[in-house]
Order: sequence, then structure tokens, then C-alpha cells
Amino acid sequence: MISKSFLSYISIGIIVVLSVFFPPSVNGEEDEPDLPLGLEDQTKPSEPKLPLGLSTEEKTGPQAPSEKTLPGTVSDFGGFWEVRTSIRTQNDPYEKNISMGETRFQLETQKSIKNFLLSLTNDFLYDPVFDHHTVRLEEGDGFIDLREVNVIFALFNVVDIKLGRQILTWGTGDMLFVNDLFPKDWKSFFIGRDVEYLKAPSDALKISVFTDIADVDLVYTPRFDSDRFIEGERISYWNSILGRRAGSDDKFEVMKPDDWFEDSEAALRISKNIRGYELSAYGYYGFWKSPGGFDPDSGKGTFPDLSVYGMSIRGNLFRGIGNLEVGYYESRDDPDGNNPYIRNSEFRNLLGYEQEIVADFILGVQYYVEYMLDYNTYLDHLPEKAIKADEYRQVITMRLTQFLMNQNLKISLFAFYSPSDQDAYLRPFIHYKINDNWAAEAGGNIFLEAEDDTFFGQFEKNNNVYTGLRYSF
Repeated sequence: MISKSFLSYISIGIIVVLSVFFPPSVNGEEDEPDLPLGLEDQTKPSEPKLPLGLSTEEKTGPQAPSEKTLPGTVSDFGGFWEVRTSIRTQNDPYEKNISMGETRFQLETQKSIKNFLLSLTNDFLYDPVFDHHTVRLEEGDGFIDLREVNVIFALFNVVDIKLGRQILTWGTGDMLFVNDLFPKDWKSFFIGRDVEYLKAPSDALKISVFTDIADVDLVYTPRFDSDRFIEGERISYWNSILGRRAGSDDKFEVMKPDDWFEDSEAALRISKNIRGYELSAYGYYGFWKSPGGFDPDSGKGTFPDLSVYGMSIRGNLFRGIGNLEVGYYESRDDPDGNNPYIRNSEFRNLLGYEQEIVADFILGVQYYVEYMLDYNTYLDHLPEKAIKADEYRQVITMRLTQFLMNQNLKISLFAFYSPSDQDAYLRPFIHYKINDNWAAEAGGNIFLEAEDDTFFGQFEKNNNVYTGLRYSF
């Protein structure tokens, strides 16, 4: 069977081959070559700025080079060393009191070789809280977490191709996702890792086409990349079969689509900037990213077929930035909504607004709703004593961000509240930039619940506080 990370290995192979046939200059006296085709054109429209919570502007991750570089030389090299710990604030009978106690060392580099840009980002980590360190690249487990390994090249100056393991994101939401169907790492998010680790890598081929009419991005994943969802490891959850919370004592098992090319995914975005407003249309063909079904015979979760069609607009509104995003989730394995073990089709809608209220103080608010289709059919076929889902699930978020001390100190609170579920999730956070290399931070993950079985309420026993210290180079 071909490995799940086959594209990652292909990319590594390409890097090796290119290094052999196009070795670096020994004396460095060669003229500086042009940048790879498609990367030197500064008139190409850039992707819209991400919301504050997912922005990577302050990260040290490799970016496309802005100046010419010698062939075969390292055009960008960096990384960080970090220690981070997370401790529960109450007892959970199914999990350890310490959620995380890891040390992490990240190395990232880029090389420009002829018309190819090669990127590699790899994390080495150790966490004694986690009792095994076997490398599982798809789950992000073990002493190696391969974040990126890819090659970028261009065709005809209007087409960019990126092949290999990469972090992908699009859409307009801040910690809420409608048309972003790329994998998320919810375990990292809830135990207090840096927010960049909410985005899990994809093993994919991305083709970007730039035209005067619109820009087109096509992402093809040869084999399904699911979310790193909550299954009982580090984080306890509500187990509907047991009728109680469960964790390491009863991990949630799944049957995951894993056939090469047969269980593939495709995502499409067509975007256009019109007078400062970014308009986008989206399409997705694949599977529910977290288990959206259940097999009563085996007692395992499943990933039913899913198609998503959506659109978004983001741009200036009043004195801030507004966004609107909608998506239609077509549950292809249950088109009539009469299978109680598969999620119904639904509409997802997101409305957001962000504004700098006063200097260095930013307020962001969002309203999100999921509307289940064929709701009456769902009720008619719901098994006896099963917990009934709401026809409308609503979530309101608020982000407060204050920068102090010449923006070296960042204080933030991100709050989720669901009026339909009557639960909430709070993420207080403080980050202090000690100097150009050192930074310290602390925060928490606080879940509030009225019922044990709601989305945020099920994690109430996982309330934690965390601290981190990072040295970047």
C-alpha cells in the first residue's frame, strides 16, 4: 500500500534530484539568476489578508523570496526552540492532569534552484505526557511533525504549481470555517499549542492561475486528509454510546477513507478583487472532515461523502473590515436526510466585522449559524432515546485585542458563545516579546456548559491554563 504521505516523499525526492543535477556554485561567482517564473511578478494580486487570529505576518515561516538569490544557496533559514506546558484546572477521571509538557524545535529552510523554489519545515518534539513517540505524520504524533515539504514552480508566468506537504487556508472566518475544508488540528487548539498549529498540513497539489478576469486556485489531495479530531487522547469528549464523557479509557475509533486516488479530495476557489473587495466562489468534493457518520454495526465513526458550494465577500465597511461567507453542505450519502447515522445536508452562514476602536485596540465580532435541512425527516428517523440536535445551531464570537509597550505586549480574549447550545468557550491570551529572539506567553482554554453533550460543553473537564517560552532564530 502506498504511504499516506506519498506526495511528501515525492517532494523530498524532487529536492534531492534537483540538488544533484543543479548543484550550488562552489565559488559563488555566478551572476544572480532571475526568481522562479511566476514569483518575480509583483503585479500579481496577493491573497486577501487573513483575519487577525490566523494571520502569520509575525511568524518566521519561510516566504517566497523577494530578492534574487544564488542558485542552490539557502534563501531563508530559521526556526525556533520552545517549551510549553498545559495543566488542567480540575480533575478529569479519564485524562492526565497535565495535558501537555513538550519541548519543540522547528527548522525551516528554502532553496531556489533554477526555476524551482523548495521549502522544508520540520518540527522535532518530545513530550513526556504523551506516552509513545512513534512517528505518525498524519496525526502529528511522535518526535517528528513534518509541517511542510514542497516544491513550487511556474508555467507561462501565469500558473504557479505547488506540490507536496503544505499548510492551506482560505475563507474569511476568524476561528470559524465555512468554505475552508482543509484539515484542522483541534487537539492542538484545545490543549494550548500556538494557534498556528490549528492548521494541519495537507499532502496536495495546488495549481494557481492568475488572469485579468479572476484568479483560480485548485487543490487536489490524492488521498483524504481528515481533521485531527477529538478522539479521547489528551482531551476527553462526550461519548453518545456510553452516555457519558470518555477519554483515554474509550477512544473513539473511526473507519477512514484511505484508498489512493479513489478517496481523493478536490477544492476550488475563484476570486476577484473589485475596488478593494475580495469576492470568492468555492467548491469542494470529498468527505466530512471530522466524523459525520456512525456505523452501528462496528460502533465506529465514519466520514460520509460531502460536497460544499459557497461564496464570500470581504472588504472595507464603515471604519473597519466586514465579511460575509455562506456555504451549502451537500451530504451526498444521505440526500433525503432519512439516515439517522449520517449528518443531514445543511447551510452554514457567517457574518463578521473587525475594527480598530482606538489606537492598538481591535474589536472583532462574528455571527455563525448552521441550518439543518430535512429537519422533520431527521426527527422522524431519530432512534429512540437519542439526543436531538437543534435545527439551528448558532455561535457568536468576540475577539478583543490590546497592544501595549510599543506592541511588544499583546493581550487578547477570544470568546465563543452558543445561544442554541447554551455553552461557551473562552481563550484568554497574553504574549510578551522580550527581545528580537525571546518571547513568552500564557493563556487558557475555558469551557462553560449547561449540558454535558453540547459541542463546547462536552470539553468542560478539559479546562486548562498554559505557558510557553520561545527562542526564535
